[in-house]
Amino acid sequence: MIYLFAGNDTKSKRRAYEKFSTLYSEVETFSVIKNDFNEKQVESFYSGSGLFFEKCVVYFENVFENTDAREFILNHLAEMSASANTFVFLEGHLLKPALDAFKKARAELNIFEIPKEKAEKYDNFKLANAYAAKDKLNLWIFYRQAVEKGVKLEELVGVLFWKAKDMILKRNFSKFSLTELKNFTTKLSYLLPEARAEGKSDEIAMEQFLLEAF
Repeated sequence: MIYLFAGNDTKSKRRAYEKFSTLYSEVETFSVIKNDFNEKQVESFYSGSGLFFEKCVVYFENVFENTDAREFILNHLAEMSASANTFVFLEGHLLKPALDAFKKARAELNIFEIPKEKAEKYDNFKLANAYAAKDKLNLWIFYRQAVEKGVKLEELVGVLFWKAKDMILKRNFSKFSLTELKNFTTKLSYLLPEARAEGKSDEIAMEQFLLEAF
């Protein structure tokens, strides 16, 4: 059996996931995270029982952030579904093709998404203005608020990029030099693509970038 817990409502999703996990507290369990993903190991989980247990539960956490892991999983959901073992996935927002693949494998889907209108109400310019003021504390606070409200990282990258470019055009160098602003926009433009190419978490990459912004 396959269980999926996904979506951008992190708190509700985590609460449901942890409650579900208590149902298997007495069963042999294994955990797989994106940086430790091993195809041979995962293959062994759905191919049969282990040497020291008849059945097990395998927990996957954010492995879809690893491109190779995501492709492997999507190509082998049928085998997982047919296995005597149980597979549980905890993921962020998944696109329709991935959700359709889980549905086809008869997985139990538990989707937790923040309503779109609620995410759109957040003022992304708070983040941009905190950067322009070189206010590290509020930059971090507004970033975390945006993430918790489900604002996409691409939107946050866009508003920060715009703010830095606007400061360059207006020759506003009271807080940052021209070189610093140019370096900021260059690094920002490659931040998410590079993180995804390296199998890193977008959110963690963004956090580190903001902490080192100045």
